[in-house]
Amino acid sequence: MSLLPERVELKTPEQIAVMRRSGKLLHRVHDMLAEHIRPGITTDQLDTLAHDMIRDEGATPNFLGYQGYPATLCISVNEVIVHGIPDDRPLQEGDIVSIDGGLIIEGWHSDAARTHIVGAPRSSADEDLVRITGEALWAGIAALATAERVGQIGAAIEDHVTDAAGETLSHLEGFGGHGIGSAMHQAPDVMNYRTRSRGPKIRPGMCLAIEPMLIQGPGSWVLEDDDWTVRATGGGRAAHVEHSVAVTEQGLLVLTEGDGGAAELAARGITAAPDPLAAG
Repeated sequence: MSLLPERVELKTPEQIAVMRRSGKLLHRVHDMLAEHIRPGITTDQLDTLAHDMIRDEGATPNFLGYQGYPATLCISVNEVIVHGIPDDRPLQEGDIVSIDGGLIIEGWHSDAARTHIVGAPRSSADEDLVRITGEALWAGIAALATAERVGQIGAAIEDHVTDAAGETLSHLEGFGGHGIGSAMHQAPDVMNYRTRSRGPKIRPGMCLAIEPMLIQGPGSWVLEDDDWTVRATGGGRAAHVEHSVAVTEQGLLVLTEGDGGAAELAARGITAAPDPLAAG
């Protein structure tokens, strides 16, 4: 057993450009799914829509078949936190739906998740859950812009959640983000809260998937018999959001955001890296 840390894959600018293509297509897939989310649609139908669009664009779904996973997307509804398997259940007004997916172009992966409320929200607490989870994601991304080590991302996410929600929301402990590139899951781990590990140094060429997962109330959870579905057991609902982000010599490029993260980063006083796919 080696005691050395896992090697972090550093990408060239050319490889990051391909990952940006992968991420930008995934952004479009998520936009398409957002247009179809409504009461009555099933998670199976959403999965089929994503699969068909990814294939029609000449890309490959990276979730389908991964360690035996049976679908293109993970779709987690209400108290399911992550890794929900699509089925024939119709969505209902007020449901909270987290959609996680990814794809491959020319061997390079993307991974991103969004959380939606179906129709009108059930409560202000549900609205707060979704809003704060999204804010926490961008707090983590913003921290990456100046961080020396990966562990500072989780610290920033935890601080934002504590400031915004106190003890009303909990982190899904034991789960977090990851490196991404020529494989979907790579070193390093990117946790959503403080840990003893400072993590590896931030270096240009790193690509990280950052993905806060928050639960209303206590953070207790159980893994269901399908060995995928992670369900909250404390009576609360959950949200999960994610972006894949590249660290470049010119700054951060949010690979799975339409504008490369420019607007959200600018709102936090950060200039995004130039988008290699930008026109002109």
